[in-house]
Amino acid sequence: MKVLVIGAGGREHALVWSICQSRRVSEVVCAPGNAGIAQLARSVPASQKDLDDLLRVTAAERPDLVVVGPELPLSLGLVDELQRRSIPVFGPTQKAAQLESSKAFAKRFMQRHHIPTAAYAVATSEQQAMESIDLFHLPLVIKADGLASGKGVIVCETRREAGEAIAGLFSGKNSVGAQSSVVIEEFLRGEEVSFLTLTDGKHVRPLVPAQDHKRVGEGDKGPNTGGMGAYSSDGMLDDQMREWILHHIAQPAVSGMAAEEAPFAGVLYIGLMMTARGPMVLEFNARFGDPETQAILARLDSDLLQVLEACVKERLNESELRWKPGASACVIAASAGYPGSYTTGRKISGLEEAARVPGVQIFHSGTSQVEGHYVTDGGRVLGVTAAAPDLERSLALVYEALGRIKYEGMYYRRDIGRRSLVS
Repeated sequence: MKVLVIGAGGREHALVWSICQSRRVSEVVCAPGNAGIAQLARSVPASQKDLDDLLRVTAAERPDLVVVGPELPLSLGLVDELQRRSIPVFGPTQKAAQLESSKAFAKRFMQRHHIPTAAYAVATSEQQAMESIDLFHLPLVIKADGLASGKGVIVCETRREAGEAIAGLFSGKNSVGAQSSVVIEEFLRGEEVSFLTLTDGKHVRPLVPAQDHKRVGEGDKGPNTGGMGAYSSDGMLDDQMREWILHHIAQPAVSGMAAEEAPFAGVLYIGLMMTARGPMVLEFNARFGDPETQAILARLDSDLLQVLEACVKERLNESELRWKPGASACVIAASAGYPGSYTTGRKISGLEEAARVPGVQIFHSGTSQVEGHYVTDGGRVLGVTAAAPDLERSLALVYEALGRIKYEGMYYRRDIGRRSLVS
């Protein structure tokens, strides 16, 4: 079976790595891929921003299944176009992907279907937004309505900070692109949990929970990023809480989308805040998270390809997901300056030595090859990942491997998962 994976990051490297373990796979192709993915799959040039280019690649490769990694191709309608061409594809349609591509749509959807979430307001102008913030206690949260690569959420402690965030989002000066609307939200307190599920549009299967670390700095300081690390462990949620989330959030979301004639099939990523009032939805994503996917798939003990196919064929109820007990962790090695400006082309050394640490997998996020050497080619460069019987051991393996990797400007947080260890 030939599989085409769309994307170029650490999430896609983890997907390719997991899919390659299936005995049913004859070839995996990745468009456009990266230097690490090229060690497992054949990479082909493609622009993730160009729908016609992605369709050209698909027509040329004639895969048996397409797996869409990033959110942008989903929002452009790649799944819709492939379905029209009768090409099996894993991922939601453009209409269904609005759960991620529009924060305003998602908030209104949750309100319609009584899914617990923070109080909110939607504003389509700076003036309306400034008037709306007076409806909330400080601190509050300002969110870009559209896709922002994980960088469109700003926690504001003062009214002045909120005004600056609003002005930056509407003008596009804060690097996520000019927004035509923003969402103002109540600030929720508690522990964040990434609760990813697979769905065929009717049935829902949960993956193991994870926790992302969004802030660039240790102690959760500094601006939001695409994610600086993640971990997953058996102790994050008990069985009763998982069932509650499935029956009160995940299934109502899937059933609600079907009722609104936008059936959602693929990955429904539910970002939760575990508050004193119970789980509250921070956001929906329409695809695998990054770096949560690296940590989650390190624990998977099933054939991923079989389950993805079951989603496409609307037979997920016939599939089973098995997991390795214990925990896993992924820590991102980034370029100095990320999530702001950074320099690429820095030579990376020590990857072979790091890969020799038992149980460690190194997923490439932003790398390329120049004259036979790996070099940095992104803000997030590598995702060093390990699974072990407990979280402390998995983190020890990851940090041992990270200590063997070097490149100019290398930066990573040294406190991923630490709060869980001391709680």
